[in-house]
Amino acid sequence: MSANPYDIITDRILSKLAEGIVPWHKPWEQGIPRNVMSKKAYRGVNVFLTASAGFASPYWLSFKQCKELKGSVKAGSKGTAVVFWKRLTVPDRDNEDETAIIPFLRYYTVFNLEQTTGITVPDEPLKPAFEPIEQCELIVHNMPLRPAIGHGEARAYYRPRTDSINMPSRQAFDGPEEYYSTLFHELTHSTGHGDRMNRHKDQGADCQFGSPDYSKEELVAEMGAAFLCGVCQIENKTIDNSAAYVASWLKVLKGDPKLVVIAAAQAQRAADYIQGIHYDDGRA
Repeated sequence: MSANPYDIITDRILSKLAEGIVPWHKPWEQGIPRNVMSKKAYRGVNVFLTASAGFASPYWLSFKQCKELKGSVKAGSKGTAVVFWKRLTVPDRDNEDETAIIPFLRYYTVFNLEQTTGITVPDEPLKPAFEPIEQCELIVHNMPLRPAIGHGEARAYYRPRTDSINMPSRQAFDGPEEYYSTLFHELTHSTGHGDRMNRHKDQGADCQFGSPDYSKEELVAEMGAAFLCGVCQIENKTIDNSAAYVASWLKVLKGDPKLVVIAAAQAQRAADYIQGIHYDDGRA
């Protein structure tokens, strides 16, 4: 317990922000993170610390609890720190006959249920089977120079360094429309790669989280997703989320109306690229 819990929290949050994770854009359901034995939900920063770890299961437990349940932690698994307040009773400095209670922050390590074996998974409500939308599938399948798409973590992101997209499982989303809207968002990000439209050269998705350039790129990605949802005629199911998301980034950019026009033009070109539409005047 030598590490400072405040440092652990800060480093965790900064590392996630550096990866470009936007916590309020999450149209899929992981469930509230909770302890597998007590079923008690985590609160405060522990929700972020566990939910951002990239696991689909909302259940967590300590190494000791895992042993108590006759399970084992998979070899090589890396635990996640969660924090709690502990009360320490000490002699009162001003009155030796009295005591004082001092709260101090501690942390301990937990593992996600997916990192264990031999433990029965708690009953989960069944979701309807995912039904692919044909027009959306065609757009994704036919995209020129499409980046690799995986479903290894419970979060959505495009990683320019590896030119790859990660998506939560299809069943995790509220519906197929939200799945494709999120995938279109990440595919729009990918059009800025140097092998495609090279938008990231001047206005990269690698820029610092929260900076104006990062915010502009998020506008482009979400508007591109909205355009593609319109092409697939699913915008009526996704437009509210897109509008709220765009509004959140406009607030960061101080509501400059010119940025909407610029972002819309870049988003249209990106959406055209994804559909394989090219122009004779040199535009991508």
